[in-house]
Amino acid sequence: MAKRKKKTVRKIRVAHELPKRRRVAIEEAMKAHQTEDRPDWDRSSDWGDVRFNRKRIKPGTLRTVHLPLLNVSLGDPWPVPVTIIHGSRPGPCITVIGGIHGDELTGPSACTHLLSNAFTEEGKPLDPKSLAGTLRIVPVVNLPGYRMKSRYFPDGRDLNRQFPGDAGGSTTRRVAHQIWKVLVEDSDAIIDLHSAAKGRDNMPQVRCDMTHTSSYLLAKSFGIEIILDSIPAKGTLRRAANAADIPVVTYEGGGADTLGDQSVKVAVHGVMNALRSMRMVPGNPQRPKFRIMASGSTWLRAGEGGLLDMFVKAGSVMREGEVVATISDPATPGMTVDIVAPEDGLIIGAATNPFTAAGMPVGHFLPISKHFALLEEQIDANGQFIVNGSQEERVWREEHEISEISLDGEWSGGEVDSEWIGSKPQSDDKDFEEESE
Repeated sequence: MAKRKKKTVRKIRVAHELPKRRRVAIEEAMKAHQTEDRPDWDRSSDWGDVRFNRKRIKPGTLRTVHLPLLNVSLGDPWPVPVTIIHGSRPGPCITVIGGIHGDELTGPSACTHLLSNAFTEEGKPLDPKSLAGTLRIVPVVNLPGYRMKSRYFPDGRDLNRQFPGDAGGSTTRRVAHQIWKVLVEDSDAIIDLHSAAKGRDNMPQVRCDMTHTSSYLLAKSFGIEIILDSIPAKGTLRRAANAADIPVVTYEGGGADTLGDQSVKVAVHGVMNALRSMRMVPGNPQRPKFRIMASGSTWLRAGEGGLLDMFVKAGSVMREGEVVATISDPATPGMTVDIVAPEDGLIIGAATNPFTAAGMPVGHFLPISKHFALLEEQIDANGQFIVNGSQEERVWREEHEISEISLDGEWSGGEVDSEWIGSKPQSDDKDFEEESE
């Protein structure tokens, strides 16, 4: 058995199932990519204070500074707490952001954990005296949305559709401009923590444009299995930052208005893994047994309308023909319709709203028939995929030991989440677009 497994791993690692156009673009980007020579990161270089919003932070210290989202003399400027951990040694400036959407709580919770004494006090992983570089953590960017338990800003716009912003534009565009100028432009990399929007739930996953090589490498460093290759919508932080050649990954885990222990734990694991990969904190990064790089997916849709009874959750491993959900209608008792897995694969997103109509998406599905044996090695008693970082186990693997699976396809509607249409404020403003990230 051991010999057969080794052969399988080598075969999987050289899989070429991404669309040829996309594969060529990624290969060309990787060839052109050169590790940036940054003499200011050299351990022997001068390393002094940093300034943030006119405040000075000395090397080897931690300080929380309040950043006003609006520069106003009247009204609420919405001061957002930003914690700067300025290491005692030279290194990159990394910004971790949560709560761009005010009702997505995975990011705020993960950031709060990272700022706890368990991480920041003396001798702990984020002790400023042992940190190299500068780490900025913003638990909640969309403070007014968070207070209102809303995805949106008070003017009804989605902050993650307004970057790089406009100092003279709408309220949300002004806020995006402030965030861009103060938090984004001088970052060496950004980790943007999200949850799914209302009505659905996502298993832990990272998203990046794999042709932006530094973002692709950052996504790999997060240390989890699912990487979705996508070009995000216009106005998203990820798209605007990539256009400015700033590496960004979007982490998705859990759902709106809820907190899942696994999603938060994996987010914390991923951030720490990325920091270890950049040699900002001590220790070796943890790598998964395999990575699935997907450029497309399959949507499971309701064939009828009524009440949706989901039998599985996001992260469920499915065999062809297994029942994902049933639909019934109180007006027609005794009749039910099953929705089944079209082939072997993984549910990476699942509906949580029981009301459905014919054609509405029920599950976001990655077909993995050819490599299903890898999934079977990481399934718990409930049929859920065990994501790297969600358990206490820490296993060291070299990069060459990791199997890499590339899944062909396209995102229906052009983006990962285009098929999920959530509730939006009513407006004829062009700023409103379909929800994703």
